[in-house]
Amino acid sequence: MRRKIIAGNWKMNKTPSETVTLINELKPLVESNDVDVVFCVPAISLTTAVEAVKGTNIQIGAENMHYEENGAYTGEIAANMLTDVGVNFVIIGHSERREYFAETDETVNKKVLKAFEHGLTPIVCCGETLTQREQGVTIDFIRQQIKIAFLNVSAEDAQKAVIAYEPIWAIGTGKVATTEQAQEVCKAIRECIAEVYDQATAEAIRIQYGGSVSASSAPELFAQPDIDGGLVGGASLKPDFGKIVNYK
Repeated sequence: MRRKIIAGNWKMNKTPSETVTLINELKPLVESNDVDVVFCVPAISLTTAVEAVKGTNIQIGAENMHYEENGAYTGEIAANMLTDVGVNFVIIGHSERREYFAETDETVNKKVLKAFEHGLTPIVCCGETLTQREQGVTIDFIRQQIKIAFLNVSAEDAQKAVIAYEPIWAIGTGKVATTEQAQEVCKAIRECIAEVYDQATAEAIRIQYGGSVSASSAPELFAQPDIDGGLVGGASLKPDFGKIVNYK
């Protein structure tokens, strides 16, 4: 049985001092022995967040990182910088990074490899646009994203990864894919991993759904056989995140 993982993607929200306030507010609401809880916060707040969650069940993740070890990459964050401050997870290839900062499937793959090299758990994002869904190419497009993202990743490492399926048309729009749509794509992702690796790897890897997840939609979504939790945006900044974590 795969352990559920529910991660909050704070995006470009909360100063370091506001981060401490929010974490202290959420701490008693997200206590769970059954679910892995991750707060992915802005880079400037990572050290503060790691300190604020000590002694709790919460782990801290970054929202992005660079694929090079170090060098002349002004404004970027290296993997060893993340591990040095106690970060465990890193979101890679979020649709906003792809849309606004020109990330590609190839750079996503480089980042995934670098994350594993440093013992970080990547939350690898994939998802289609509304046009792609309407044209019936969702599964083909997602399979391409997954196959390139995991190029040259060993089966041993792949089993540790988290994949987040986020239909782009549902991010921050209030629209949520139907339970059937979300399960269909997450099942296809697992089947793709089985093709690339084997059934054991496919059964081990955790697949989240993201895209306007709420306290009301979480129970049905997370009950699906191939959905192992959620990558939560706006709701992760509110007390409602506690209801999502304790969805049962």
